[in-house]
Amino acid sequence: MELVTAVLGDHGQRPKDDYAVVTAVTELGHGKPQFYSTPEVISFCRKWRLPTNHVWLFSTRKSATSFFAAYDALCEEGTATPVCKALDEIADISVPGSKDHVMVQGEILEGLVARIVSRESSVQMEEVLRNFPIPSLDGGDSDLGPSLRDICAANRSDEKQQIKSLLENVGSSMCPDHRDWFGYSGLEAQSRNADKSVVTHFLQAHPTDYATKKLQEMIGLMKRKNFSASFKSYWNYQKVDSLSNDNLCYKMVIHVYSDSVFRRYQQEMRKNQELWPLYRGFFVDVNLFKANNKKAAELSKDSNTLLRNINGALDSSLSSKDGLADEDSNLMVKLKFLTYKIRTFLIRNGLSTLFKDGPSAYRTYYLRQMKIWGTSASKQKELTKMLDEWAVYIRRKYQNKQLPSSTYLSEAEPFLEQYAKRSPANQALIGAAGDLVQTENFLAILDAQRDEEGDLQPERGTAPSSPTSTSLDVVSKTEGLIVFFPGIPGCAKSALCEQILNTPGGLGDNRPLHSLMGDRTKGRYWQKVADERKKKPFRITLADKNAPNEEVWRQIEDMCGMTKAAAVPVIPDSEGTDSNPFSLEALAVFMFRVLQRVNHPGNLDKASPNAGYILLMFYNLYDGKSRREFESELYERFGSLVKMPLLKPERAPLPGDVKTILDEGMSLFRLHQSRHGRAEPSKGSYAQEWAQWEKRLRVVLSRNANYLTSIQVPF
Repeated sequence: MELVTAVLGDHGQRPKDDYAVVTAVTELGHGKPQFYSTPEVISFCRKWRLPTNHVWLFSTRKSATSFFAAYDALCEEGTATPVCKALDEIADISVPGSKDHVMVQGEILEGLVARIVSRESSVQMEEVLRNFPIPSLDGGDSDLGPSLRDICAANRSDEKQQIKSLLENVGSSMCPDHRDWFGYSGLEAQSRNADKSVVTHFLQAHPTDYATKKLQEMIGLMKRKNFSASFKSYWNYQKVDSLSNDNLCYKMVIHVYSDSVFRRYQQEMRKNQELWPLYRGFFVDVNLFKANNKKAAELSKDSNTLLRNINGALDSSLSSKDGLADEDSNLMVKLKFLTYKIRTFLIRNGLSTLFKDGPSAYRTYYLRQMKIWGTSASKQKELTKMLDEWAVYIRRKYQNKQLPSSTYLSEAEPFLEQYAKRSPANQALIGAAGDLVQTENFLAILDAQRDEEGDLQPERGTAPSSPTSTSLDVVSKTEGLIVFFPGIPGCAKSALCEQILNTPGGLGDNRPLHSLMGDRTKGRYWQKVADERKKKPFRITLADKNAPNEEVWRQIEDMCGMTKAAAVPVIPDSEGTDSNPFSLEALAVFMFRVLQRVNHPGNLDKASPNAGYILLMFYNLYDGKSRREFESELYERFGSLVKMPLLKPERAPLPGDVKTILDEGMSLFRLHQSRHGRAEPSKGSYAQEWAQWEKRLRVVLSRNANYLTSIQVPF
């Protein structure tokens, strides 16, 4: 279901009435979960009086072609009324939504989702509409008590109290016992997570049924690949009477943060077609219990029998459904409208850039977004004029205090309304404006992380298809410059900084050069860099320290805004893996270089007993991003990217013993991290294993010294 509520914060347009719609239904059944077809969704929702969106069916080549032609014609100026009218005219079947979009949401239309369906869908849909007419609205005028907004307004400062009040107002038939939510300890218990080791214990436990086995497979893959997702576990208060040390019951909440996770998970599904599909978020009841040997043997036998039966059923079933291959039946495309994207992506998601980096950086941001979308030249010109005016207006009004993204429409809608009144062209550009619901009176303090889809993280664009080494000449000579290194120890950043400092003329202009080496700097390094830049903002700073994460990148962005500087990330060139921007060959070379060092100022050299562990720790900091995602994010943030050559294109594959020792180290690192977090390897329960691995690492790399030297591009 999708929640459309003003209480959750601003999106493309504040809804006039809070509501929810069912967007998809999946049935677990036996084997792999299956999505309902569109007729099945309509049937299910009408049977159970659940709300649905407007659905149009295009069953001929002519109508399907007309649909995409209509979108192409309306995508830059389309709003709810003309879009719905156009689709009603060309669709073979039109199924109105449970609620009129204009009445409950307004004219700003986020977009459409197009889904390939079978030829039989039109017959099935007509049958569903005959059997399940639109439900009557009997009792629609009865008093249902206070509205969502009334409840939230009465408990505005406390989100937990809002939850309690909501449960009280829905009545005892829906929530007969608040202990299901809060346990015996009352309201404060609601936020308490169970032990973080629940996921580890769950993955190690023997599954008693097929669904558990497949869920373990899914979660295990996501943990191994470091996908951007959270796995939170709460005590299951409904089972509180049966809890004991040998029988633990939890509710696990799985939330996928990033859209990129789905792309990577689909790649894994192509390799292993038995994987279950992944969803944005779901809840799972988990029961961990101890069984005696006899009971364990029975459970193992039962689950193995069930698995064989299901596999047999799957093998004997047809490989396609209704004439569609599995991958076709799940193929969907999102088609969003520009009037929505103006508000959500260009205005809301551009706020941080506008207030931190100024109008010039904001213009770069929104022009890049429009280029990615393929916005027409005429609309780009109109939007540039409008967004530049918006930037001046909102910065003048708020000065240095950033406008909150959760209530940005309080300022954006009045501005857009006034802008639209100036001309019919402006009105078409804006779509609709001025119909504003006052959210501030009932919006709770939101502390949840916001993700990409919906009201969360900004949509990331992509870097150029093949980002090339960018010349530092693209940076204005009237600004300062920060050169920094999202790398790993051994990537040659200090050697490069030294070469730049020793080169007559530096980077070829008159700006003074200054290098700050992390290994020789005491205290908080990035604060020292910021302090030095405030003293001389127009010089070039070589930040000779690894900058491996987004927290550091944000600090660098802040420095750029405060000292009118540009920043250029310099990265080692590497193909990367599906979950890390650096390849195993690159990691092996970095380790080899570090273990050749003598008297390193940071004590990371051949004499360091934990050198291999430290390199693995840095490597793991980048885990969860493919090379393309890594480069795209840096390019998005800083507008340029420089690559240092590292490995020769024509090279022999990584020797087996080198790959094995790296794989062993990464497995040991994951075990150590899950049990001891950031504790030094010598202080954990794997101290002996670490010592042995470090010795073997040195032997293996030494044995392959000729190979590791030969594959490097000479510095």
